[in-house]
Amino acid sequence: MSTTYRSAGVDVRRATDALSRIRDRVARTKRPEVIGDIGAFGGLFRVAGDLVLVATTDGVGTKLELARRLDRHEAVGADLVNHCVNDALAMGAEPLFFLDYFSTSRIQPLVFERVVGAMADACAAQGCALLGGETAEMPGMYAEGAYDLAGFLVGGVARDRLLDPASVREGDALVGLPSTGLHTNGYSLARAIVDRAGLDLGAPRPELRGGTLGDALMAVHRCYLEDVRALRARVTLRSIAHLTGGGWEGNLPRALPDGLGAAVDRGAWSVPPLFRVLGDAGSIAERERYDTWNMGIGLVCVVAAGEERDALRALPDAILIGRVERSSAATRVRWA
Repeated sequence: MSTTYRSAGVDVRRATDALSRIRDRVARTKRPEVIGDIGAFGGLFRVAGDLVLVATTDGVGTKLELARRLDRHEAVGADLVNHCVNDALAMGAEPLFFLDYFSTSRIQPLVFERVVGAMADACAAQGCALLGGETAEMPGMYAEGAYDLAGFLVGGVARDRLLDPASVREGDALVGLPSTGLHTNGYSLARAIVDRAGLDLGAPRPELRGGTLGDALMAVHRCYLEDVRALRARVTLRSIAHLTGGGWEGNLPRALPDGLGAAVDRGAWSVPPLFRVLGDAGSIAERERYDTWNMGIGLVCVVAAGEERDALRALPDAILIGRVERSSAATRVRWA
């Protein structure tokens, strides 16, 4: 039997079920300033004038365990910031400030410095204030040397600059931006493959151009802030899908209105060798790979039909990967 994300311990349907159980109770907390509903890449809160605040929160997942094993603590600090910035970008917002939560059984000051210092560097690179955070020691809650992270980012955008899936039209172009690897998702499956197949994280691999599997797995989650700025200056950007937990089907439909789906050409880009190394070593079915990992595309931008050439000129590494189409199917990503 092949390994799946579910057999590795993560069932994305559980999160959907859990959210459905509290949706009504969350709705009762809604204030007049709140725009939209839960389930988007960020939450929207209107403040003075036409400014809308966009709030996002996320973690790094079990990539933390690899950071500990490989002594790569800086990577996950940067990951946390970049992931949250990208989620705010999906709503059209620029990052304003960031808060972090760091918890462990016993603080190791040098590890803390490396993790949170990397967060600060990432915030500075994106023009985002690291406003504060919480550091918690909880003896008995974590194994020796283990820690957990969560990040909370607030961004801002003018109401008329919000990216809204409702604006997407049939025939609009899907422009993909390459990822730097798994980013911060699908690591429970990746770690299960590494452990069960006995893969060496430190040995150079010809398939990875002489790099190690550990290096490839710890590549920092790419931040797309400058790319989105460049794109918005040149074309009509309708919406954005940040490909995170749940892979393609779990994220791309979130950038589309009801009744529309995405026809995606898998031949438009070359899947990076890291995904083939992991998938083949774990005998992972192709659909499972695309339902778990980003497969080399970290952000999908929906651009107005006819403006795709301008989008590709604005971003040299961007790829035209498909089109928006009518869809009444249960699955809204069709591989063309």
